[in-house]
Amino acid sequence: MLVGSCCPRPVSQWCLTVAPLLDRNPSSIEIAKNRGARYRLGPELEICGYGCWDHYYESDTLLHSFQVLAALLESPVTQDIICDVGMPVMHRNVRYNCRVIFLNRKILLIRPKMALANEGNYRELRWFTPWSRSRHTEEYLLPRMIQDLTKQETAPFGDAVLATWDTCIGSEICEELWTPHSPHIDMGLDGVEIITNASGSHHVLRKANTRVDLVTMATSKNGGIYLLANQKGCDGDRLYYDGCAMIAMNGSVFAQGSQFSLDDVEVLTATLDLEDVRSYRAEISSRNLAASRASPYPRVKVDFALSCHEDLLAPVSEPIEWKYHSPEEEISLGPACWLWDFLRRSQQGGFLLPLSGGVDSAATACLVYSMCCQVCKSVRSGNQEVLADVRTIMNQISYTPQDPRDLCGRILTTCYMASKNSSQETCTRARELAQQIGRWSWPLVAPSLFTSLFLQSSGTCYFLCCVVQARIRMVLAYLFAQLSLWSRGIRGGLLVLGSANVDESLLGYLTKYDCSSADINPIGGISKTDLRAFVQFCIERFQLTALQSIVSAPATAELEPLADGQVSQTDEEDMGMTYAELSVYGKLRKVAKMGPYSMFCKLLGMWRHVCTPRQVADRVKRFFTKHSMNRHKMTTLTPAYHAENYSPEDNRFDLRPFLYNTSWPWQFRCIENQVNPAEMFLSPRLVSVEET
Repeated sequence: MLVGSCCPRPVSQWCLTVAPLLDRNPSSIEIAKNRGARYRLGPELEICGYGCWDHYYESDTLLHSFQVLAALLESPVTQDIICDVGMPVMHRNVRYNCRVIFLNRKILLIRPKMALANEGNYRELRWFTPWSRSRHTEEYLLPRMIQDLTKQETAPFGDAVLATWDTCIGSEICEELWTPHSPHIDMGLDGVEIITNASGSHHVLRKANTRVDLVTMATSKNGGIYLLANQKGCDGDRLYYDGCAMIAMNGSVFAQGSQFSLDDVEVLTATLDLEDVRSYRAEISSRNLAASRASPYPRVKVDFALSCHEDLLAPVSEPIEWKYHSPEEEISLGPACWLWDFLRRSQQGGFLLPLSGGVDSAATACLVYSMCCQVCKSVRSGNQEVLADVRTIMNQISYTPQDPRDLCGRILTTCYMASKNSSQETCTRARELAQQIGRWSWPLVAPSLFTSLFLQSSGTCYFLCCVVQARIRMVLAYLFAQLSLWSRGIRGGLLVLGSANVDESLLGYLTKYDCSSADINPIGGISKTDLRAFVQFCIERFQLTALQSIVSAPATAELEPLADGQVSQTDEEDMGMTYAELSVYGKLRKVAKMGPYSMFCKLLGMWRHVCTPRQVADRVKRFFTKHSMNRHKMTTLTPAYHAENYSPEDNRFDLRPFLYNTSWPWQFRCIENQVNPAEMFLSPRLVSVEET
């Protein structure tokens, strides 16, 4: 019986910050060795950080990556364990996204990525070239700083596998797992028993299920062991990488890493019996027939074993059932961890959030409170790095966070920006929530000159005054973000938090440079439907009873005068569509890649019991008209946490024009040509969209 112990390891990255990574790498390797691991796997491009983007063009990035590699090779802690690290490598003047695998100061293999991620938020083809020569290696001339350490002039570069004394190991890199014909298929048929995958996969709501299914299916059909290590944390961008390291064998999961955590390093190990792989494969006749015809991979012989005689007495890991977070839990944890990374790395003293008494700003406040809960939990578990970061932010070397409400009261400053159009109900809701999550909450009233302008305006002037009011709120938010700490005798400033949800951004239901403008927006990629569910979750999880009245109140911007003291305007009435409809439009436009005509055709079937063909046509046309009119606003959206695949953020994810012909003449004409024929065949029983 051959028993091996392996270690996939998620790492919290910060792009270009190679020195802290150099400090963390040996410590994590030492932890892995102490647990008996003989193979250590790290996430994709971990040495320089995955999110370097155009910094990959710079020779500095290549140079510093090799400097870190040299330090790792030289470190005594990397001895007697196969180390698999990620970094960019230039071979024959072509940049590749590579795994560098080494053992005892020898480079065993440089394995370039063969399928690059180039959709959604990913642009790997912009910086790297895929290795297209399957089962082929070349000699790579090592830099002199590496030659001096390894006493090698060259190392194998290309698509190969490692043959140790007791098993065979092959590599996949992130996207290669997601391709229709993944390398693990051919590797498994050629006798590779352990597949490693170094990933840079970001969090999207409900994505973990797909990732787990891909890994378990890979080992179910072909047998074998699969190790996946993923980056963790925010590396300086809109994305949050959610860890989820795992070890699977023969279709079952044997180790699960945390999806959301404030720990910079997490080490995951498992002890598995290689004979279980061999006996599993022996029973799959179709697999063995295909294996007998498989083309062989070049094998790099490694004078090392993942097992030893003492392993016969080691307890073997048992299969486990993967524990998934609900979408509401994902929202409470992912953006909270993202906020923490931004706060501790920005060197600011906390956050400022304008509370309106509505769901969006309340959800944003709850995320900060959830972040504080995670910080207190991490400190209680003994995380000294988190404790040091808290003390730096607080500028108090003796402060130890224990109560989330106390910490939230120190980190989060809230304010309520009132005008003559603000109702007492929204003010009360905002105040009660602020009191339950912290203690600093200031009422701010719009200037009297602005209020008098409002009362005397009408028509176009009235609309302009609404715009001015919204922008005044943004100015006030930044003013008090700078003054609030100063007033308490604390140095520094606060990060201003935005609270515009993805549906409002999609439609452009916001004023350019209004109170939606901020430093960062933790809910900018989350739908209104999910936010309502999240707020309901917070009522139960955090016992924030003030949220009850907030979640039940109609959404309103409170920009119009009150009618008998009551709100006279709601967001859905202003938009001319419900938030439930907006989510549908957003998913069909972006995820399903539909224009006006194809969306109309799709909704005819989806809403056949909801709307007449004429109503469907009018709703689709209304959405595309408003979306195209306001598309320019998406060029100025506050950087937001990416959580939804229909985000309209145009920085990298939604690359569409911002100047449209808003009448869509040809497309709308095609829709009109189909309305009458469709009404002849469809006679729906009308219900509300929310019922479907």
